[in-house]
Amino acid sequence: MDSRFMKYLAAYLLLVNAGKTSPSAEDIKSVLSAADVEIEEDKIEKLISELDGKSVEELIAEGNEKLSSVPTGGAAAGGAGAAAGAAAGGAAEEAAPEAAEEEKEESDDDMGFGLFD
Repeated sequence: MDSRFMKYLAAYLLLVNAGKTSPSAEDIKSVLSAADVEIEEDKIEKLISELDGKSVEELIAEGNEKLSSVPTGGAAAGGAGAAAGAAAGGAAEEAAPEAAEEEKEESDDDMGFGLFD
């Protein structure tokens, strides 16, 4: 399903989340019109035909399985990031008192204006 169907799918999922196990085209139109969204009948009908007889929970589980098999390259970068974080840990401890002093100075420097004045 491409991004042009996302608003219809979102409306469908909102309805399922609200307790409608099998939302109709009229239900989806009602949600979209409440949000002042332009409605394309053919896309609603296609969505309903593709989801007819399917459990949303099963579809989400299938999608999660597919996403878990997608390589993200995070394993190698994660190790390097952890090493860099450990090296920077000592420097961060030394910089903490300086940051507290700067923050105090900045708070005194609001020129008499506050967020809720």
